[in-house]
Amino acid sequence: MTIHALYLLAQAEKSFSGNAWAIIWLGVAAIAVLFLFAAVFAFAAYGNLWFQAYMSSADVSMLALIGMGFRQVNSRVIVQAKIMAAQAGLDIDRRNGISTRRVEAHYLAGGNVTNVILAIIAAHRAGIPLDFDRAAAIDLAGRDVLDAVRTSVLPKIIDCPDARSGKATLSAVACNGIELLVKARVTVRTNLAQLIGGATEETIIARVGQGIVTSIGSSKSHADVLANPNQISRILLERGLDAQTAFEIVSIDIARIDIGQNIGARLQADAAEADTRVARAMAEQRRAEAIALEQEMKAKVAENRSRVVEAEAQVPMAMAEAFRKGHLNGAGIAAER
Repeated sequence: MTIHALYLLAQAEKSFSGNAWAIIWLGVAAIAVLFLFAAVFAFAAYGNLWFQAYMSSADVSMLALIGMGFRQVNSRVIVQAKIMAAQAGLDIDRRNGISTRRVEAHYLAGGNVTNVILAIIAAHRAGIPLDFDRAAAIDLAGRDVLDAVRTSVLPKIIDCPDARSGKATLSAVACNGIELLVKARVTVRTNLAQLIGGATEETIIARVGQGIVTSIGSSKSHADVLANPNQISRILLERGLDAQTAFEIVSIDIARIDIGQNIGARLQADAAEADTRVARAMAEQRRAEAIALEQEMKAKVAENRSRVVEAEAQVPMAMAEAFRKGHLNGAGIAAER
């Protein structure tokens, strides 16, 4: 009986062990099937991008593409940027180069990834030092980093005054009072080192305009300016008008100088007219004062005349009073005394 029970127990343990292994293998198979389905889904969704990145040596893994999907990142933009960087010969090392994680972080920060990569490529081809961090910072600061690099390579011309202000020329007056109408053209290139926080081209226009007006205003005669307009350019370049701006001034050229009005003569005429008006006003004031004094004297004469009439009217009354009191004969006067 005991042997039979032991045999049944051994059979039961063997059956349980077999079932356990079956469950384990079933679980492994289920996990493998899930993994296979996930792999098939991932390759169906991102296989094209991954293969494109792989063939271009862009160093974008399948896990990175899946992570972009969960983070709602446009994986096509990231892959295209990495491909452009790789094909341009830029450093795309995961530790110090333009890695997928850094490009994705810039995208999540709201930056223009394509613009940044194109700017770095243009700077690299032109021999201008520009790394990814600086380009991304410029882009996030609201500046067009690609246009900045292009302007650094190919300087642009700024009109002074700006045509958008509605003025065609600057007005400046020499010491002899002659007005000169000047238009200048400023050639600038981008200073990438000061692009973040540097003043814009409006500051360049304002400084150049101020310098032109000051230079002409310090000239003794307008003829000196017309004879040597390059002197204005030389003085302006020596002043360092591009300090603390996002640009570097290459040249300042006087494109046009016209003679305006004789401001000095007009001012003198206006001053003489004003003096004449003041003299007329003062004469009119003196005339009014004389008339007022005359009227006052006439009033005093009339007043004195009325007093004389009043005194003359009192004479008969005084004589009557004297007769009544007997003051007009000698005896009455003596008796009274």
